[in-house]
Amino acid sequence: MSADLSDPESYNTAIEGCKGVFHVATPVDFENKESEAVTESASTVMFNGQDVEVVDESFWTDVDFVRENLSPFMHSYMISKTLTERAALEFGTQHGLDVVTVIPSLVVGPFICPKFPGSVRSSLALVLDAKGRYNCSSDTISLEKLSEFLGGKYPEFPIPSPESLGEIKGMKWPGVSSKKLLDTGFEFNCGVEEMFDGAIQCC
Repeated sequence: MSADLSDPESYNTAIEGCKGVFHVATPVDFENKESEAVTESASTVMFNGQDVEVVDESFWTDVDFVRENLSPFMHSYMISKTLTERAALEFGTQHGLDVVTVIPSLVVGPFICPKFPGSVRSSLALVLDAKGRYNCSSDTISLEKLSEFLGGKYPEFPIPSPESLGEIKGMKWPGVSSKKLLDTGFEFNCGVEEMFDGAIQCC
């Protein structure tokens, strides 16, 4: 059958008689018992109201704290990421699946398409005997410093100035510790400057 995302009624025939629908971006093998890796976001570890300099995999974002203290435009992303990761790990535990979550702070760099799945497998192959959560953050930089760096290096582009960042300017973000990942032998090949250079030059 065929359907159109812009026409919800076109899915009626396909889901007729169903009790629920799983909306996924790739085919799912329900019989697979091998280790599963899930890419999450550092937003699942950073926001809990604790005044700390660095967070590791033992930290979880507090959904109530996000709702009460952060701007509404951030809510849905952070909350959905946090609840999704918790659900994936709990489901794995309940059903005997070995689930690993990779928690990148910010994904920036030259485009990998069209072979993205292969690059993911190669990266995850470095993590032997992986269990649980892995923070994946090569560096820490404030929004102000990032704005200054990009504006200074790429003056031909309309980079937002520190003053234009509004309410998110000056917010204190804890660093993200990748020690657990590095202890497996994983090595980062580039820092902030190289990542943004690669991304911008690709465009």
